[in-house]
Amino acid sequence: MKNFFYTLIVFLAFTFGNAQIKNPVKWTTKTEKISDNEFNLVISGIIEDGWHVYSQYTPDGGPLPIVITFKDQKGNYQLIDKAKESPYKKAYNDVFEVDEYYFEHKLTVTQKIKVTNPNVKNIKLNFEYQVCKEACINDNKDFVFEIPEIKNVEKIVESVSNIDSIKVDSAKNKAIKVSSNKTIPDLAKDKPKKEENGFWKIFFLSFFGGLLATFTPCVFPMIPMTVSFFLKQSGNKSKGKFNALFYGLCIVLICLIFTLPFHLLEGVNRDIFSEISTNVYLNTFFFIIFVTFAISFFGAFEITMPSKLSNKVDNASNSGGLLGIFFMALTLIIVSFSCIGPALGFVFGTSLNSDGGATILSMAMFGFGLGLALPFMFFALAPSLLGNLPKSGGWLNTVKVVFGFIELALAFKFLSNADIGLDLHILEREVFIAIWIAIFAALALYLFGKITLPHDSPMNHISVGRAILGIISLAFTVYLIPGLWGAPLKLISAFPPPMTYSESPRGFGNNGVVSAEEELPKGALYTVHNLVSFEDYESGLAYAKKVHKPILIDFTGKQCVNCRLMENNVWSDDKVLSIIKNEVVLISLYGDDKKELPKNEWYISKENGNEINTIGEKWSEFQIQKFNNNSRPYYVLLNPNNEKTLNTPVPYTPNITEYTSWLKQGIENFKK
Repeated sequence: MKNFFYTLIVFLAFTFGNAQIKNPVKWTTKTEKISDNEFNLVISGIIEDGWHVYSQYTPDGGPLPIVITFKDQKGNYQLIDKAKESPYKKAYNDVFEVDEYYFEHKLTVTQKIKVTNPNVKNIKLNFEYQVCKEACINDNKDFVFEIPEIKNVEKIVESVSNIDSIKVDSAKNKAIKVSSNKTIPDLAKDKPKKEENGFWKIFFLSFFGGLLATFTPCVFPMIPMTVSFFLKQSGNKSKGKFNALFYGLCIVLICLIFTLPFHLLEGVNRDIFSEISTNVYLNTFFFIIFVTFAISFFGAFEITMPSKLSNKVDNASNSGGLLGIFFMALTLIIVSFSCIGPALGFVFGTSLNSDGGATILSMAMFGFGLGLALPFMFFALAPSLLGNLPKSGGWLNTVKVVFGFIELALAFKFLSNADIGLDLHILEREVFIAIWIAIFAALALYLFGKITLPHDSPMNHISVGRAILGIISLAFTVYLIPGLWGAPLKLISAFPPPMTYSESPRGFGNNGVVSAEEELPKGALYTVHNLVSFEDYESGLAYAKKVHKPILIDFTGKQCVNCRLMENNVWSDDKVLSIIKNEVVLISLYGDDKKELPKNEWYISKENGNEINTIGEKWSEFQIQKFNNNSRPYYVLLNPNNEKTLNTPVPYTPNITEYTSWLKQGIENFKK
């Protein structure tokens, strides 16, 4: 009914108000060859100012959408997916109570087809659309696309998936036999590389963090007390051991339960973790929380959970049975929050700033929970070893203070993320490193007994362990100092801002600059290691076609930890650097760039229906739509002539040999 009234109003307005209006859209068409039997049928329209054409995705009840009707299709050609459109805008229509999806100034509609009849000379279609200003015009056009002569169609197997494919099925990426008898490599043999190493790295780091958290004043004294309680209460050793083991498993389970909401969020929007990790306000919040915890660890005050919550959970633990043991585990986490809270915050913060989503967060929390629970379970199985545990004392406070210094250093990573997100250049690389030098120098002085804090015990001498930690902290401080003058600092490359975000982005004294800025290609700039990079896909594509080189797309992020590790530890290798500098055209697309797009370039995401209005959102959407992936870093080698992948894209690849081989394979495929 809404469509009827809408059409009636349009008809009356057009008939009586603007009967002399000419069609405000000028159309052109072209046929783009993809492979021997695959083509793109491209329809482009230039729309006069003030007018707009409605998208084929326009909801029911509103304006009339684009409708494409293909003729003589059966037995001659197949349509591959639905026709793709250039970015469109979205606005709510108060009259018809629907969202309108529309184009202004220009639009492009592309339909990919596969010809199955080699005798087909042309393809005909009808293009129906509506264009509106004060009045609306309903129109349709008949378009004819000329198809080049198709040779050896019977030899064609399956073409390698190109950049416009939304989902890549590697099982279908077989070789293409062509008349020249050349064979494109079978990409199905190049199995996609998984980020298993990154997952296990997070797991073991979190496990180690959970294990360290047991050596805090809140948790350590609870180990012998809890194990002894279970062994004595149960009446027999077997049941006591089972209860203690179940207690440990409950700790792990509680840690995993904390991650469930993030899995739900990711189900709604799979790019949610990228949005969270790059959110300026969230990173600032984490900075404040970490600084607060650090000050608490230094002894200024104690952070505790609300007493009402603690009492309720403690009362529930008295119910007995397995449920009571579960609440005992929950009581431990709540009561010990002042000690394990910072470690939990670190696990959450670093996981959210990674690119593994909710899965890697669960992996991290599983590792943390296992590390925290392991001493309880171990001593339940071997209670005779409880007597070998060191006695509680001043050393526990020392551990807590050391954690405080580390927590304070990590806090500035989150503040750095916020600064980079806003592009303020307040906490640049040199300032960040200077702060870390001050923190770890102060830690060394504390360990050597030159600084004391409120809860420290009187100290007549320095223990061996304390002296060793002090030497390590001092050595690390000395290691950081050259970073003020541009040293790469590979040990901490994931933490400080990148080289390009500093007072001397091309090195101290501008050493190593290869050429003058005016010699850069149009749209390019210098990036890490003085590499020439494009930050716009179209500009990089045009340049790659001009110089006849393959494209290396670097899906990266300003706040991406693994991106910095790749740049500083892999790209810095002489062989890799030479390949990227001389044999490919580098396009770096930042998925977390918060700069706004020009308003005429805003459009609605086909992934989640949100408005795309920043550069980062644009490239993140581009990556998801074209490569069905949203991790960072992510590397793709493309042939600029047909925009096909030259080999299987790879994520974070810290192995230099493996990454070099991947680059060489793609370049060799380009030369064939």
